[in-house]
Amino acid sequence: MYHHVKKLMYNVNVGEPDVRFGTMLLEQFGGANGELAAAMQYTVQGWSCDDPERRDLLMDIGTEEISHLEVVGALIRMHLKPMKKRLEGAESDPLVAVTGGGGLNLYNSVGSAWTADYLKISGELDVDLRNNIAAEARAKITYERLMHLTDDPGTKDALQFLMTREITHMKAFSAALDSLGKDQFSIGKLPPTPGLVDEYYNDSTGEGELGKDGLGSWITQNGLHVVNPPFSFEDNRGPESDAGKSATHKVKKAS
Repeated sequence: MYHHVKKLMYNVNVGEPDVRFGTMLLEQFGGANGELAAAMQYTVQGWSCDDPERRDLLMDIGTEEISHLEVVGALIRMHLKPMKKRLEGAESDPLVAVTGGGGLNLYNSVGSAWTADYLKISGELDVDLRNNIAAEARAKITYERLMHLTDDPGTKDALQFLMTREITHMKAFSAALDSLGKDQFSIGKLPPTPGLVDEYYNDSTGEGELGKDGLGSWITQNGLHVVNPPFSFEDNRGPESDAGKSATHKVKKAS
């Protein structure tokens, strides 16, 4: 059961409304990395989760994301207020001003409608937790970029709060993932093909205007080793060409 309390999770105060910035904020309302997507993703994952403790985690954070959505909505409403009665404000985004009345709607900063395609729900708990960590990281960087685009102190304070909570959620999801006790690369139930799983293909080679081959020394971590790729763009010349023979040789060498 959900119960709405008539109080924002974080009080919002906007000194000088900026309709252009208010439109940008719609990205965190109905955008791919926004609060509505997070709320729906975690909640639906929670409803599908059989693990009682991790289900509770998903429901806790999913519910908090709805509170974040309300905070973002309050910010947007205050920034878009000049759209309601002034032409110069409405001209910055006629779609929001005329169709939405200068208020909230489920679309992003360029007017694209929110879609469930934004959600990453696999039905596999460890995969979902990884998806959630990535979602929080994307939301955090979006808030950070928004903070660079406003000088309003009250807006910055609210965005700082929201940005910080993304890190809190990352910590919680990471703790839940670690608590499963699974190997970092153990995904699902079927094991990968031995040998092949440790082969790193050096597929960006040569030297040109875009740079030169630059394999990092760290690439051999996690059991990886570098091999020649089992294919080449030169293969298109045909199997009887020298290039085709060279590519075949590389396959044997790699194996």
